[in-house]
Amino acid sequence: MNETRTSVLERQLLLQFGERLQRLRKAQKLSAVEMARRVGISRTTLAAIEAGDPGPSLGTYLRVMSVLGISGELALLAGDALQPAPATSAAARSLRARPVVQVNVMADASRHDVQDLQSLALHEEAVRLVRAQPELLDQARATLSRWLDAAPSRSASLWREWQDILQRQSWRKVLGRTRRAQELRQASPLTTVLPAAARERVLAEVRLLKDGVALGAAAEPR
Repeated sequence: MNETRTSVLERQLLLQFGERLQRLRKAQKLSAVEMARRVGISRTTLAAIEAGDPGPSLGTYLRVMSVLGISGELALLAGDALQPAPATSAAARSLRARPVVQVNVMADASRHDVQDLQSLALHEEAVRLVRAQPELLDQARATLSRWLDAAPSRSASLWREWQDILQRQSWRKVLGRTRRAQELRQASPLTTVLPAAARERVLAEVRLLKDGVALGAAAEPR
């Protein structure tokens, strides 16, 4: 699995996980305020977790799971039941092979999940590229200047905010799932630095998620 595909899949897995945690909280009739209090975090951090933000620590995610009463599911990871798919042939596998868990990862086009995932994935790829090649910031700034010098646009306020983002390299402002982050990504000069090949790799992996990607394989019958 290439790095881009791993990144796209990980992002979608986090999005699905965050949504599941939010559904469980609401099913237990816990308000965001009460949930944050029980976990010992701010409402902002809870919102980030329920949005599948990779920023909060793993420990914070686990504390949320504990409050929701699902920490027992960690046994799949902490124990030895969860195993990678065997690389050997079926004939060479042990009849007592451990079970393999299969998970289907899918982005729902009907709820604009695909567009959101695509936008996030492209921007995360662009941020990785800019961190590796800081000179690309000048290219993004030049694009932004051309846009601002052109005819007046309703996106002008977003572009001016982008000026500050590029200057400070405040990537978290555009990698979230807040409404403002989505608006900023829609008026973004950052993805213009992506090479065509890198862009197509991300788009190809997002297209796969429309139909679903199966991780793992069904356990072999005994």
